[in-house]
Amino acid sequence: MIETLHYDVFTTTPGSGNPAGVVLDADQLTESEMQRIARTNGFTETTFVLSSEQADYRMRYFAPEREMDLCGHGTIAALTALDSKIRLSTACQIETKSGILPVMRLANGMFRLQQGQPQLHQFDGDIKHVLAAIGLELTHLDDRWPIVYGSTGNWTLLLPIRRLEDFHRMVPDNQRFTTVLTDFLQASIHPICLDTYDRQATMHGRHFSATGAGSVEDPVTGTASGVMGVYYRKFIQPLETETAIIVEQGHEMGRPGQVGIRISGEGLDHSKWKVEMDGQAVFVGVKRVGEEEADVETFHLGF
Repeated sequence: MIETLHYDVFTTTPGSGNPAGVVLDADQLTESEMQRIARTNGFTETTFVLSSEQADYRMRYFAPEREMDLCGHGTIAALTALDSKIRLSTACQIETKSGILPVMRLANGMFRLQQGQPQLHQFDGDIKHVLAAIGLELTHLDDRWPIVYGSTGNWTLLLPIRRLEDFHRMVPDNQRFTTVLTDFLQASIHPICLDTYDRQATMHGRHFSATGAGSVEDPVTGTASGVMGVYYRKFIQPLETETAIIVEQGHEMGRPGQVGIRISGEGLDHSKWKVEMDGQAVFVGVKRVGEEEADVETFHLGF
């Protein structure tokens, strides 16, 4: 019997933020077993914590249908679970497929994760088809800002949207994403906006999962929020030498949460900037998966 710890991340209120599963002491599990457990759990990602010869811990992140290189909310959930079991040191490192990443334990149950090297890539596709894949048209686009692919661990397409109310119009057809995101077939789509529900937030976003991930939408997304921070400093306030923003997400799904992002490093070369994410998690419960457990259908958060 395998225990998965359920945490809600980027919130202090159960039922808000982004649900994540955590399996501690996962060294005995095979890759296929991890994938089966993640599919059965149904979270957008389940984090498996393993031993590491290069860092304090190794973490692997599985969506219901495939493994991810990095997962922001899954990392915060796993760190919170570890800290409740064995008090973590103030600074440690985790091994991921995006590299060895530093982590800091802050006050009040908060953790700070340094994400992977920021990357941006020009979008050269047909924007009309991309917008149609999420139920929008050209009139909804905010043409003051560019459309770019970005990554701090996972690739996503940032779509600047003019009005906050247009986020309620969005209806993703995830199966079409690979036909419109031809440069990065495993990319997600992440609409963003400078209008926000919360006055203290800097930007608003939604996150539609990549084709084949096994989920439709992610309530509050850590790695995509990191890309938003890079985007904000690069294009919206390019003169800043250090940028701190608050990203809000999840309102349209009834699971609001906030992510703190800090971008540091001088100069215009974004690949040399450091991206850090602050977040916390609240424990919700335990899910047990036995060997006899059958696979389940894709889980759509928000239903």
